[in-house]
Amino acid sequence: MRSVVALLSACSLTACAGIIPDVPDRTSQPPPHPPTRPAPTPPPPPAIPADNAASAGVQAGPRVASLDITRDQARRALSAFRISCPSVVSREDPSGLTRSEDWVEPCAAAAQWRDDPEDFFGEYFRAVEIDGGSAFATGYYEPEIQAAREPERGYESPIYALPADVPPPCEIDCDDETVLTRAAIEDGALEGEGLAIAWARDPVDLYFLQVQGSGILRLPSGETMRIGYAGNNAYPYTSIGRLMRERGLLGDGQTTAEGIAQWLRDNPDEGREIMQENRRYIFFTELTGPGPLGSLGRPVTPRGTVAADPAFVPLGAPVFLNMEHDVADGLWVAQDTGSAIRGANRFDTFWGAGDDAYAIASGMASRGQALVLIPARSAARLRAD
Repeated sequence: MRSVVALLSACSLTACAGIIPDVPDRTSQPPPHPPTRPAPTPPPPPAIPADNAASAGVQAGPRVASLDITRDQARRALSAFRISCPSVVSREDPSGLTRSEDWVEPCAAAAQWRDDPEDFFGEYFRAVEIDGGSAFATGYYEPEIQAAREPERGYESPIYALPADVPPPCEIDCDDETVLTRAAIEDGALEGEGLAIAWARDPVDLYFLQVQGSGILRLPSGETMRIGYAGNNAYPYTSIGRLMRERGLLGDGQTTAEGIAQWLRDNPDEGREIMQENRRYIFFTELTGPGPLGSLGRPVTPRGTVAADPAFVPLGAPVFLNMEHDVADGLWVAQDTGSAIRGANRFDTFWGAGDDAYAIASGMASRGQALVLIPARSAARLRAD
């Protein structure tokens, strides 16, 4: 893995319209008042996709105190917000909604807050609606799989640390042959480089752990080892579930994560080829402290953290969801991101580890409404602008 050349293509659209004058009829005199032809209406300019929350449109939402937030939700959100504060007070916000100094007051208050947690958010935050607020939410969890620290019989799928020379992400296309694909890595391209930190028992389990981005390894001794996201091989993510549905490989009841995983195990050769069509490969690092870690580099909170697109939601901001899938309703904190979590009001809710977390996250796909809570100082500046 040496370098990558990102091939970018630029295009522009131009439109021009002209009016060809009528050719007069030479065999008759023109009428006294020739009919006039209205000038054609020019086509509207092509829509420019919003690149952040500020350009997508921001509207004031209802009072935070009027939102249906339970005490448990507010307590988890306050804890998650405190965890995020050391990062949000010093990072640039690409959404255009806040500035780093806007977070100083609520973060200072959160550190000492002892009253009802619901009251904290009502006092220091204001709700805004981004691009109409129409939201779509999925779920993710921290999987637990069987693995060993050293290769042995039955544990033969390496889990790799991040190589030193990984190229930058490919924004448009990845055709440089020096960039290793998932297939190349799984076929042994990194063998002998001392990068394996563990070996998984089931390659399908390892694939789904990579999709989630972090997980717990249960070792033969009964001990556990937590690993977290360290980087990727620069390729964009491809959903194999979508590919399998398009090819008619999944029957009724098989479109869940469980169904997909079972099909891959029942068809190991074809399943391996399908998994390798997702060229993106995830590298991990062992976590010895609290975890898993979100995109702020800080621990995420089960049932309290949501992944979002930082161009549309400031990382560290509370988010209120009102979804058709009621289990996701309530207050969350944006502490993470994801390669498939793009655009306004696209969220991925984090449910923790264990069977219950897996059951909720794997079945979580719901539409609804979202409000982003920003510091009162940020809201005042937006109103002034």
